[in-house]
Amino acid sequence: MGAMIEACGLHKQFRTPVVKEGRFAGFRTLFTKEYRLKEAVKDINFTIEKGDFVGYIGPNGAGKSTTIKMLTGILHPSSGEVKINGVDPHKHRRQVAKKLGVVFGQRSQLWWDLPVKDSYDILAHMYKVSASEKEKRLDELGELLDLREFWETPVRKLSLGQRMRADIAASMLHDPDVLFLDEPTIGLDVTAKRSIRGFLKTLNSEFGKTILLTTHDMDDIEQLCERVMVINHGELSYEGTIEHLREKIGLPTVIRIVFRGSYRLPASDSSGLPIQLNLDTEGSYRIVEASGSEVLIEANRQQVKAMDILRTVGGWGEVADIHMEEPDFEEIIHRVY
Repeated sequence: MGAMIEACGLHKQFRTPVVKEGRFAGFRTLFTKEYRLKEAVKDINFTIEKGDFVGYIGPNGAGKSTTIKMLTGILHPSSGEVKINGVDPHKHRRQVAKKLGVVFGQRSQLWWDLPVKDSYDILAHMYKVSASEKEKRLDELGELLDLREFWETPVRKLSLGQRMRADIAASMLHDPDVLFLDEPTIGLDVTAKRSIRGFLKTLNSEFGKTILLTTHDMDDIEQLCERVMVINHGELSYEGTIEHLREKIGLPTVIRIVFRGSYRLPASDSSGLPIQLNLDTEGSYRIVEASGSEVLIEANRQQVKAMDILRTVGGWGEVADIHMEEPDFEEIIHRVY
């Protein structure tokens, strides 16, 4: 459908002064300043197509927020270039700003002491949104995000969930093509997170908005994103689908088997559980727990087929129930870091 966000050879280096120690340190600093260079982002390359919903994840200090700020034109890259729908946000900032919506979860773009509706009036004026267009969009956003319940409330009196809904609506007031979200669900309760996720799904699937999401909440990634990019120490360590990332890491699938009546496990060595067993195929699995009528098995689904395991355990006794659990996505990300 065409590239909406492009990063080519993106690099950002910060220069910070070195604090001297010892006697007269402050005086010596006046005449001999030393600096330490820190590379926050190193040679980042990626393309996000129109209508994509992409997760951008990594540990604290990995370079996520720095990347977002370069993509939005807030920071200038030390080298490399950024294109938003083919336009450089650093050379044509006003033109690109009309296409972008940005939400920083720990910072609000709303006026702290004003009612929410007054902040929207100011933002509409800044983006040159006509009164009729503003009312139309606020009607749509108000219904989707349930804004009317705190329409007249000063921003400082909103709950965190209400403030986040109001901030997301503010970022969409000028109907941008691209939405950058930096930790939009941080600190929210389960209900508020569900509401925000539902709205973001609607923006992407029904309105075709291109969304780049950074978050530490792995549930956000699993429920919302088609693709994920992992950054660590300023470098991209993975780019692709969540399914492919699971395959790459190779964490085991957990299979819980409930037997009806008695069953007989294969003979183990003197160490007891866990038991490593080889199948007739090239794969293997482990029995990690046996308690009462339940047996817990771990298997790498890339090495062995589930049906091979099921045929084998069927020979141990009569199977009443089977439940498979894929690896927890948060554990997968820890392996990548």
